[in-house]
Amino acid sequence: MFAELALYLLSAGHLAGHRNGRLEASVGLWSRGRRCRTAWAPHEAATKAAILQSVQRLQRRRSVAVLGSGVLRDVPLAELSAAFRSVVLVDVVHLLPARLAARRHGNVFCVTADLSGLTGLSEGHLDLVSPLAVLEAIDDLDLVVSVNLLSQLGLGMIRVVEAHPGADETEDLPAKVVGLHLAALRAVGRSVCLVTDTDCEVQNRSGMVVEQENLLRGHRLPAPADAWNWEVAPFGEEARDLRRVHRVEAHPFFSGW
Repeated sequence: MFAELALYLLSAGHLAGHRNGRLEASVGLWSRGRRCRTAWAPHEAATKAAILQSVQRLQRRRSVAVLGSGVLRDVPLAELSAAFRSVVLVDVVHLLPARLAARRHGNVFCVTADLSGLTGLSEGHLDLVSPLAVLEAIDDLDLVVSVNLLSQLGLGMIRVVEAHPGADETEDLPAKVVGLHLAALRAVGRSVCLVTDTDCEVQNRSGMVVEQENLLRGHRLPAPADAWNWEVAPFGEEARDLRRVHRVEAHPFFSGW
């Protein structure tokens, strides 16, 4: 609890995340990652392996952009720093541990950007723009990595809509934001690695599924190069006799689809 409070206070100067509750969410994710480090370890290792697989295929390795870099638990930062001339970490919040990790490498930079494409609310409508416009400012970009971000964009939009009850309810905005991100990745004109959780199951101790949800809001992906289960919340984390498991897919060469 004290560690979370200290991290929040040290990171509260980043107002974009603070205004929309993203800072609290990032601190919560950091804290859960520490508590669930054993359960998360296989997922983090598989994610890093998928990212490095996409790197190995590149003919040129000048700049790489990591979208949704977060607290860097699932990003092979040292390997990317060694392989590329520059590494650009893009997220709406960069907590102090992530910033300190970036500073250990002279070619790693943190860029704060809202990757949902949401710019505001006007006359009851949510204003959306190209979610990956930030990439236009990165010189010699050879690889774009979207790392465990896609489903979070949809979940984040659900929270935004709930906070603005007057927003247009005729359109599935969470699904739209997920679709915009996928379309932007396909149009980026660079090699793309996509790692994302696609489905969620809540299971009891007997293994029975008591709740399930499609995290991509109905959007479909091609056959993955790899897939695995991620125990996001082991028994006791969210409920004593329930655990939450996400299905994760890796697409190291997504731009080819």
